[in-house]
Amino acid sequence: MVNAKVIEIQNYLPHRDPMLMVDIITAITADSVATRFLVKEDNIFVTDQLLCEVGLMENAAQTCSAIVGQSFFFDENHQERQNVQVLGFISTMKKVEILGLPQVDEVLVTEGKLISRLDGNDFSICLIEVTTHTAHKLVLKAEVNLFLQKQ
Repeated sequence: MVNAKVIEIQNYLPHRDPMLMVDIITAITADSVATRFLVKEDNIFVTDQLLCEVGLMENAAQTCSAIVGQSFFFDENHQERQNVQVLGFISTMKKVEILGLPQVDEVLVTEGKLISRLDGNDFSICLIEVTTHTAHKLVLKAEVNLFLQKQ
């Protein structure tokens, strides 16, 4: 994975608070991505000082969608396209293993690797392997199927 400058995730996703579950992209290529996310106490998926399973899965899906999303938001010369609207959703999450729940103030490091991708005229369907770690442990492993479509 090629390290890049810190990239604002908002350039790759339509999500905004309170559903934005990624703070920054720390590395991205055509087939891989790495992100960071600080778990805050006021997060909608935090209960009893722990990020719940749905929050972990949403973080993983948003991280993964940046791999494919970049082709919608940036052209082949890495110039940002203006006024792009993309619809995206998780079609399935397979082989999900949740190995722990992160606590408030822990940072999630999530990495996705593209396994397969099918592109149409205005859509992409992809399969991505994803893992999420805290400083101390692996907390999630999964395969994510995503569908993204230009509106």
